[in-house]
Amino acid sequence: MTITYQFPLPFAEWQRRSTSHRERAREWTEPFRRRRLRRVTHPVYDFLFVYYRLSPAKLEQWHPGIGIALELSESDLVDLGKHYKHDNGLLSLNKATLDHKTRARFEFILRLGRTIEKRPPQFGCSGLHEWAMVYRGNDDGEVRHAERLPLRLSQEAIDEVVNRRPVSCSHYDAFRFFTPSARSINRIQPKKQSRLEFEQCGCLHTNMDLYRWAADCMPWVGSDLLWDCFQLAAKARVLDMRASPYDCSEFGYLPIKIETSEGRVEYERRQREISAAAHPLRSRLIEQLEALLETEER
Repeated sequence: MTITYQFPLPFAEWQRRSTSHRERAREWTEPFRRRRLRRVTHPVYDFLFVYYRLSPAKLEQWHPGIGIALELSESDLVDLGKHYKHDNGLLSLNKATLDHKTRARFEFILRLGRTIEKRPPQFGCSGLHEWAMVYRGNDDGEVRHAERLPLRLSQEAIDEVVNRRPVSCSHYDAFRFFTPSARSINRIQPKKQSRLEFEQCGCLHTNMDLYRWAADCMPWVGSDLLWDCFQLAAKARVLDMRASPYDCSEFGYLPIKIETSEGRVEYERRQREISAAAHPLRSRLIEQLEALLETEER
């Protein structure tokens, strides 16, 4: 796919877009900064900044993405970073700044996205991954997140739910937090090196990770896609914690009781909604990387 530059965005227009992006991002980043100063945490939302590790400042900064030039005037002093070039009054991303290591990472993300899109979705996990992370109290009595969130069921009840439902997590970064006992009963044993073998688009964490991959591909894929992926990740995170064995009512979240048949039906319905919303975002990420790497669908 050859990059075709769109009509350059006038200075006033892209400044407006940049300001709008920064303002909407700060609705999330400023509360996080205030909590961090007070040394308090939000057990649902802070995951988006701590686990994914894109700094609040980087989330706030707007980038147009590959193929979009920004119009400047001689008096404009604009520096969006080392990957940009100035040429005849235009500012645009410069592919020549891509090193071999970065290109290899982008090629893997592209290959993973294509693979996930082609694989049939699976919706039968019932959100048991969070339960498997506290199964048998980590085998040593220590319960994950116990200092921030109480469990809404007893340890015995949690263990019973895990024992009587099939555990079939396909996502390595969720599976690696399973307790040792839970890992042994998972139907598959995903590894970091086996993402291409197991990840699929029905998985809540796979769809949440679109934000991770978009963040890894910045500034090349652009802040509009990054922001849409962030919003989806936030919705998925809320669903994740509502379906967990933790009591999140203090933060305004009623549980989705996947220990009941009604709860499992509700979880799957919402899981499917997240998967459907992820599809166009993954397609956009694939298209941006194809344009950047100038590859065709295989």
